[in-house]
Amino acid sequence: MKKKTVKRAKPTAPSGRYAVGFVGGGNMATALIGGFLEAGICKPAEVCASDVDAAKLRALKRKFGIATTADNRELVARSKVVLLAVKPQLAGTVLEGIRDVATAKQVFVSILAGTPTARLEAGLCPAARVVRVMPNTPALLGKGMAVAVRGRHATPADERLTLRLMRAVGRARAVADEALMDAVTGLSGSGPAYVYRFAEALIAGGVAAGLAPEVSRELALQTISGAAAMLQESGETPERLREMVTSPGGTTLAGLTELQERGFFEAVEAAVVRAKNRSIELGRG
Repeated sequence: MKKKTVKRAKPTAPSGRYAVGFVGGGNMATALIGGFLEAGICKPAEVCASDVDAAKLRALKRKFGIATTADNRELVARSKVVLLAVKPQLAGTVLEGIRDVATAKQVFVSILAGTPTARLEAGLCPAARVVRVMPNTPALLGKGMAVAVRGRHATPADERLTLRLMRAVGRARAVADEALMDAVTGLSGSGPAYVYRFAEALIAGGVAAGLAPEVSRELALQTISGAAAMLQESGETPERLREMVTSPGGTTLAGLTELQERGFFEAVEAAVVRAKNRSIELGRG
């Protein structure tokens, strides 16, 4: 008997009700979709993404088998949870376009950097349930750190749901005071770039000391990876771990002395504060 071929419906435009709808299909949305599906939080048929970039939508459909659309309004109207994942400068246009289909029955999770919940609530609908999240790029590898804060109308259950979603791509925690989100942005949001810059300098130092670039890179990256694992798994403080590897009159002390003389600690501390202040400026528009 000839096997019957079953044709699968093409997931191109929204139909039915989606568990999660993504407004924006960039890198962070891609990471989150992958994490949600891998963790079993939702099935491909329960996810839809919208974007003005047709190439991004094709890539998402091909990779995950989810539904896609270019129509933000249709996506929002059919999604229980709406994850806003567009560039912050597009917030006004996007909110204006979906305002008439947004309802207080939905949860809006925003990863728009520097965009306050009050602005999102005002742009959506009366009593909009908004949870603001600051994730970071290691979420692309399931190693992210995210911090969430509830808006005025979001419930504790909305917060728990958001944390569950974010934990699919790393760690997540909540804060009660939204003003702290700017500090979060300066530390964990921008922090990966500080680590990458340190890695660049460490590699350059190895080359300056005589190592081949590829050898220096391997040593630097594994050293950073191993040190991070020690910080997370040993139960020791950073100060104690530093002391354990620093012998009086030894090579490590010589290197640390050079860093101290050049203001390394103060520079990193100031970088976090400056990034925080920039986040505040962006939030003011």
